[in-house]
Amino acid sequence: MRKYASCVAFLVLLFCLVCSTAADGQLAPVPFPAENPPTEEKRILGKILFWDEQLSSDDTVACGTCHQAGAGGSDPRLGTHPGPDGLFGTIDDIIGSPGIVRADLDGIPLLDPLFGFEVQVTGRSSQPVIGSQWAPEMFWDGRASSTFIDPQTGLVSIASGGALESQAVAPLLSDVEMAFEGRTWDDLVGKMETVAPLALGTDLPTDVAAILVGGTDYPDLFAAAFGSPGITAERIAFAIATYERTLVPDQTPFDLGTLTPQQQAGFNILNNNTVCFNCHIPPLFSDNEFYNIGLRPSADDLGRFNVTGEFEHRGSFKTPTLRNVGLRPAQMHVGWVTDVQDSINFYNAPAWPSVDPLTGHTQFTADQSPIPAPGAPPGTAPSYNDILLPTQFHPAVIEFLANGLTDPRVANETFPFDRPTLQSELPNSVEFVRGDCNTDGSNNIADAVTVLNVLFPSPTPPTMGCVDACDGNDDGAIDIADAIAVLSSLFGFPAIPLPEPTSCGPDPTTAETLECSIYPNCP
Repeated sequence: MRKYASCVAFLVLLFCLVCSTAADGQLAPVPFPAENPPTEEKRILGKILFWDEQLSSDDTVACGTCHQAGAGGSDPRLGTHPGPDGLFGTIDDIIGSPGIVRADLDGIPLLDPLFGFEVQVTGRSSQPVIGSQWAPEMFWDGRASSTFIDPQTGLVSIASGGALESQAVAPLLSDVEMAFEGRTWDDLVGKMETVAPLALGTDLPTDVAAILVGGTDYPDLFAAAFGSPGITAERIAFAIATYERTLVPDQTPFDLGTLTPQQQAGFNILNNNTVCFNCHIPPLFSDNEFYNIGLRPSADDLGRFNVTGEFEHRGSFKTPTLRNVGLRPAQMHVGWVTDVQDSINFYNAPAWPSVDPLTGHTQFTADQSPIPAPGAPPGTAPSYNDILLPTQFHPAVIEFLANGLTDPRVANETFPFDRPTLQSELPNSVEFVRGDCNTDGSNNIADAVTVLNVLFPSPTPPTMGCVDACDGNDDGAIDIADAIAVLSSLFGFPAIPLPEPTSCGPDPTTAETLECSIYPNCP
């Protein structure tokens, strides 16, 4: 009965995707590649895969970790990447997504030149996945192409229309986002064959809980979706992409014709008095093209140029959809544009080297792309100065963008945007012995030696079993002070913060990025 009800719900959802969006001003039907037609079994498998932290090497990151509906399909967590100069706290820093601590294939942490033993952060902000169904390429630079190549066989799985599939496989082996260095598809598949789906999640959505009742495992789910229990990269991509294609944010006030007078005024201003919609074309509010809008000098991040090699693509990035933009804590690929008002501030900013004294924004105009102007004679495209928006128009425009384009199901994370609670969202409750860097159950001189050998690598790198336990002085970093803290405690000086070295307990410091997901010596 549950399976029947789930199938009915899927058919209704699919009908809405394909048939109810034909009217002018509404989203076009969702395209499904012929090689990956939608089924309920694939959708539910994709949803489970998308939210399972066990797909990461250290069980801390799911696909959905960085793409949450409540954040408009992007990442509510904000991490800092030092940018091309490699220095934190400078003008080229990027707000990206926290990933995992750099580690070798055995999970032994490795000293990263940028992040040390702390969680790595991506070099671009998380692009919203909700509303990406129509994009011919994925990622800010479009490197996930329409042609999906099976990463295990090297053969073409989808000739055209497979950008979501191309994107889905990339983070799973990324040693910044989800994978220990050297991870292979065989490693991931071997893990998935042994773990219980969503074992780390709680508050499972109704459709997911119904499928997993009775101990359903991943081979069972793949057999239901594909006819046999084999787990492959292609099948993982097909399932995740099928799920993502059902995440259609088409219940906004704009879609339902329920814009308030102020929201309607904001739309009218953008439509009639600016060139914003030349790129953010309704109803998707994106043209899925690539532009250099001058956020930073092109040399900082060449963007689309790295994919195409074409000079005019230097520093160009994909136009994001404005749907649910009001929910996103980080705007544009740099992430440090904070909200809709700040986006307007950027477009109102002067050209470098002038800087707006109130907002701190400037535009690097050397490689700025021309704004598309359909029907305009060559060389007459509008400039970015035409985007200037007088202050009196800001409230209405912000109200339209921040609320008139927000789907309440997305904001409230209700079906089909519902999700489980992730283990990584829970308070840090991992228990360990502070200072026990080699995880042998006690503090001794070997722990200080382990810390020193990690900082000054020997020919045979030591095993740092628990990064947070190695942080002997609990300051959020692994450094020589930790070895001193351990030695001090051995000679009667109470230098190690709680938990006491003679007992196990949770980490009292939750603001840091060091974690200890597995510790073998606590009950």
